[in-house]
Amino acid sequence: MKIAIICFDDFTDLDVFLPWDLLNRVRLVGGIADWEVKLLGTAPSHVSMAGLRIPMHGMVEESNTMDAVLFASGRGVQPLFKDPAYLSRFQLTPDQQLIGSMCSGALLLGALGYLTGKRATTYPTAAAQLTAFGVEVVNESFVNNGNISTAAGCLAGQELSAWVIESLMGNEMTQRVLETVQPVGQGLEIVL
Repeated sequence: MKIAIICFDDFTDLDVFLPWDLLNRVRLVGGIADWEVKLLGTAPSHVSMAGLRIPMHGMVEESNTMDAVLFASGRGVQPLFKDPAYLSRFQLTPDQQLIGSMCSGALLLGALGYLTGKRATTYPTAAAQLTAFGVEVVNESFVNNGNISTAAGCLAGQELSAWVIESLMGNEMTQRVLETVQPVGQGLEIVL
């Protein structure tokens, strides 16, 4: 299984690193050798909103053939969701791929037409922009529409990651991964 996290300059750190860590635990904790998570962008590296430069594993076009594609969020979304040249690099197939977003990354899904007529969530500051794509924006941390999901609030990255793991590997693997990050003394409460 191959999973892409789409990055760009001025991405929100936690919205990349929380799913990156959780999704990689399938390979590390579950021993699934053919599970691969890649950070994809439009340059060899991208700089987060906090100033951290991270290398990419490839270009965004690779996402077109991956099993799951998650779009990050952050200030960098604003110019990208209005850029036809950037959007044209994505030829995703929602009936065959899992496609998700964190917070304002939903604007990219909206601009690509994947959320039209659907319920979705995003960070409150991006809600009006997302509504303009014919989306019913709801005040929830995670919204699933079949192979398309949106999450809002950095810690909802756990729900988005759990959805990918559950969809591709099942409930047992999801529980194994989430148990490794739960605060000591607390049980699992993720409901998809």
